[in-house]
Amino acid sequence: MAERILGAVLAGGQSSRFGSDKALAELDGHSLLTLAVDRLSEWCEKVVVVGREEAPAPTLPDWPRPGMGPLGGIAAALRLARQDSFTAVLTIGVDSLGLPEDLPKVLHSAPAYVVAQPVIGLWPANADKAVMEILESDGRHSLRAFAERIGARGIDLASDPANINTPADLAAVRGRK
Repeated sequence: MAERILGAVLAGGQSSRFGSDKALAELDGHSLLTLAVDRLSEWCEKVVVVGREEAPAPTLPDWPRPGMGPLGGIAAALRLARQDSFTAVLTIGVDSLGLPEDLPKVLHSAPAYVVAQPVIGLWPANADKAVMEILESDGRHSLRAFAERIGARGIDLASDPANINTPADLAAVRGRK
């Protein structure tokens, strides 16, 4: 069976350090959300945006509820992947810029994640049960706990992707262009 990869932009954060809706902030005339969807569309058969109601791609709510952090977004995407017979989910943050052109190849085979930004990962669809167990437990609800639980490999990239948390971070990215 050929590998089918679902792309998922994790966009459910509060943008508290950014001061406004970070996903709608613009770089080169495009919102960060649009840039993330377009990037994943290059690599994935289907792309969804998790944690938002409106986006330039189909949307999903976090699972089991909003406010669960990135793991809630990954859980929602993994549930959809299993339902729609995808073999893996490639996740990126709405603010993950400067990703390598060959990211899916670098992360192949699942499970694997980028050490500098664990929201960037390739997760097997059958990891949906593991993430659900973590989110339903009283233990650590962290991406690293999930990665450890499923034996994911941490990958160091040649250069770390930009991670936009403040307007100054976005300005620094603009300044590098």
